[in-house]
Amino acid sequence: MTLDVYLVDGTYELFRHFYALPPHVTARSEEVAATRGVLGSIVSMLESGVTHIGVATDHVIESFRNDIWPGYKTSEGVDPRLLAQFTLLEDALRAMGVVVWPMVELEADDALAAAATSLGPISKVSRIYICSPDKDLAQCVRTNRIVQLDRRTGTLRDEAGVRDRFGVPPSSIPDYLALVGDSADGYPGLQGWGERSTATVLGTYGHLEAIPRDAADWEVRPRGAERLAAILQANFQLALLFRGLATLRTREPVIVSPDELYWRGPNPAFAATCKRLESPQLASRVAELAAALKPSAQGLPKTSSKRREHPRIAQNKPVTRKRTRKI
Repeated sequence: MTLDVYLVDGTYELFRHFYALPPHVTARSEEVAATRGVLGSIVSMLESGVTHIGVATDHVIESFRNDIWPGYKTSEGVDPRLLAQFTLLEDALRAMGVVVWPMVELEADDALAAAATSLGPISKVSRIYICSPDKDLAQCVRTNRIVQLDRRTGTLRDEAGVRDRFGVPPSSIPDYLALVGDSADGYPGLQGWGERSTATVLGTYGHLEAIPRDAADWEVRPRGAERLAAILQANFQLALLFRGLATLRTREPVIVSPDELYWRGPNPAFAATCKRLESPQLASRVAELAAALKPSAQGLPKTSSKRREHPRIAQNKPVTRKRTRKI
């Protein structure tokens, strides 16, 4: 029997729910609305049939990339009420029994890429859904087996979809972002290189090193080709640096079996977590799901009667590691 695996960008979900939901301050004076929203969203996935799931988070926003590019995104300017929920969300997800990868040196997107890479060769995995709209994750897409899912819009992007959106294959996405930049991550790309010209050139040459130095030798003629070629040659090392920022690292986590991501129900701490979040409805929903689980005598997962075969997607403690630039 084959199965689908869902890899969720927890940091993106936390930001999304923080700005989408009204505040909820508990009796302990904690703002928890975004955390409750993300947990509710994950429960909806389980209710709609998802069985194997992992969530990657940025335990801190800063990463090794800040040592490479000083303008890379930081926590500066992020609402303290949102930052305070980073660890809260991780602890709550663990209590709910969901696998969490809290990243410090690397980023959540790196963890999603690594998980997808680990799961890719496993034959019992039918499809891997990377649940995030982030552009850099398009480099992970493979045929229609590893796909990108924007759960907010319901958009599913396979390899053909990556080509349609960016004009280049997944393998060229780091080169693409090196030229056009990524404002969400804080690097600007090269002046004059827009989406259309970048797609035209990289759609032909694939990677930065393959682009001829002289525009006269280009097989394509985007507008302002001579100027684009001159800018690229004058800033080639900077473009390589930006490509390094855009390239996702697949070092961790390493997943040996998809069974590691099977949801087996909440931990005993989940009741206290729901009480802290002032969300008895969440506790009831998870308890109903857990009651419907039917693990085998050996502890291996089976699909419960509560879960439909074809899901319809609905909407650890803190760690500290030293950073190194050699990643």
